[in-house]
Amino acid sequence: MSGAEAAEARVLVLAPRGRDAEVIAGVIVRHGVRCETVADFGALAACVMAGAATAIVTDEALHGADLAPLHDWLAAQEPWSDFPFIVLLSRRLGPGSSRAGALFSALGNVILLERPLSADTLGSATGAALRARHRQYQARAVLADRQRVSDELAALNATLETRVDERTRALAQANDRLTAEVIEREKAQQAMLQYQKMESLGQLTGGVAHDFNNLLNVVQGSMELILLTSTDAAVRRRAETAKAACERGARLTAQLLAFARNQTLDLRPLPVMGLFESVLQMARPLLGDTFEFVTGVASGTNAVLADTSQIEMALLNLVINARDAMPGGGRIVLHASRPRPPQGLLPDSAAGAYVRLAVSDNGPGMSADIAARVFEPFFTTKPVGKGTGLGLSQVYGMARQSGGIARVESMPGQGTTVEMWLPAAGAGDVPEVDTAGHEPQLAGLKVLVVEDDAFVRACMVDALALLGCEVEQAPDGAAGLDALAHGPPGVLVTDYLMPGMTGAELARQARARFAGLPVVVATGYADMDAIRDAAGGVEILRKPFLIAELGAAVRRALGAVPAT
Repeated sequence: MSGAEAAEARVLVLAPRGRDAEVIAGVIVRHGVRCETVADFGALAACVMAGAATAIVTDEALHGADLAPLHDWLAAQEPWSDFPFIVLLSRRLGPGSSRAGALFSALGNVILLERPLSADTLGSATGAALRARHRQYQARAVLADRQRVSDELAALNATLETRVDERTRALAQANDRLTAEVIEREKAQQAMLQYQKMESLGQLTGGVAHDFNNLLNVVQGSMELILLTSTDAAVRRRAETAKAACERGARLTAQLLAFARNQTLDLRPLPVMGLFESVLQMARPLLGDTFEFVTGVASGTNAVLADTSQIEMALLNLVINARDAMPGGGRIVLHASRPRPPQGLLPDSAAGAYVRLAVSDNGPGMSADIAARVFEPFFTTKPVGKGTGLGLSQVYGMARQSGGIARVESMPGQGTTVEMWLPAAGAGDVPEVDTAGHEPQLAGLKVLVVEDDAFVRACMVDALALLGCEVEQAPDGAAGLDALAHGPPGVLVTDYLMPGMTGAELARQARARFAGLPVVVATGYADMDAIRDAAGGVEILRKPFLIAELGAAVRRALGAVPAT
């Protein structure tokens, strides 16, 4: 990318108060966009005129600023250009005020956002502005191309009689090129529509999976209570069956939530053989009898550093791709080893530094041109309606986010191998917790449970009572605060998503009354970092959970047993 192109792709930030500019820039940079902060409105105007994609400005930065030079530049923009601004307004200066209207009139193309606002809202608005500016740049390129063609035609007219045949061929080529651009543009629009459909489907999937986690929690907890209290063999056998089905459902909802949200990866050492067995269990119903499924782990290959749900989804995705490449059946191999990475593939080329996870098939293979594009978003060789073109790009992104790389090796007639090189994890990477003599006893511990779902709340109360706790319960955050008026409990256990007040808000208000109050937040929400940021130092308990996991979370909240 040239210097001019880099300047045109940047996001400018003008926020003179406190750390506003630093915080805003941090949000933008996390979305993979180049961001620059400026000191005053004059510097902002100069940078806009020099080239930028969009500018984020707080309303206080515009107070008393001379808008005339920038207004004149905006008024003189070329027809393809409509520079976008994102103005962050304070509550006292809402979008409907006269001053906001004046700002809108002065700056032209403005997105008005009222503060306070979330990082997701700011990121979404910035993404929309960047996409709009990118389309303007595309229009500029098309107009420039058409102007060039127009100039060529003018030159041709001067010598038309002697060069008519040659220029006719040139015009035909130009027409073909423009036609090809139109076709490519239509393909891009279709790909964008497909992406928007998948994004909507992801939001729906995330909501369904979150609610399903609550149902699973009730069923799984009830089955555990039956197993702990019943001596009837037939009842225990049926409870074990139902509990196993709940565990499979929990894995499914974890995958659905990972699909629905761009969650932070939870990297931890994972045993490779157990990982392959889990993928094999999920893949068997999808393959049928016409496929031979083989797994292999080289000597000395024990654990890999990865996110459990993400790596399982990536491997399952690769297995399904291999299946689709062989409609008549074939052989699919999952293999793990720790060789030396090829030179230049990864920063650390030492042997054993990375685990190579490979999914191979004996299908028809791919040409070099197709193999070079398989990780591109929206690229797919499957028929329309049979693939989104996002699966392999997700595999590549997961590998890069985990500190590794993904690549493909394939030749026509010789099958395909997709490799993920991920950091290796040794035995020393697994945290050891010494709880001897330090694990707090739960008998007699006073626990306040706040959960809006009556069935989930009843299950949690029964489980904690079984662990020996003295349990008080509340149906929502307001009732929980009323219960705290009688004195602090030993531990506060709260749901995160509740009407009226979230578990994070409840935790903050509870600790404002009782500093250092141990808090456990139970949730099926995907982004754990967002909850920790909102609630401060709390123990996170993912739904659905076992009784033992609930007890361990309470003990960790008490501070005697560190979280793993």
